[in-house]
Amino acid sequence: MSIEISAGAASWFKRELGLSEGTYIRLFPRYSSGGGLHPGFSLGIAIEPPGRPAIESRQEGIVFYMEEQDLWYMDGYGLSIVYSEAEDDIEYKYEAKTATSSKQQ
Repeated sequence: MSIEISAGAASWFKRELGLSEGTYIRLFPRYSSGGGLHPGFSLGIAIEPPGRPAIESRQEGIVFYMEEQDLWYMDGYGLSIVYSEAEDDIEYKYEAKTATSSKQQ
């Protein structure tokens, strides 16, 4: 279980959300009609300091993290958040840690 953020994705978050260095971004599962890693859920974000962080990644001065109670969403997977220049947006890429295949959102 891991979170990796590309420099381009971190810059996108800073630009789109008006973030400054030292900001915390919480990643969490939320109910959704769209598809994510689990049917009926997708990955949400919130700008808030951690309570009980279990995994985190720092990029461009921003700390991206998941709380302990949210780790079920990532069980057996790693998450990479990358910037798509063609779409001027971010992409969530999930990679199974037990196999070489990957699942993308």
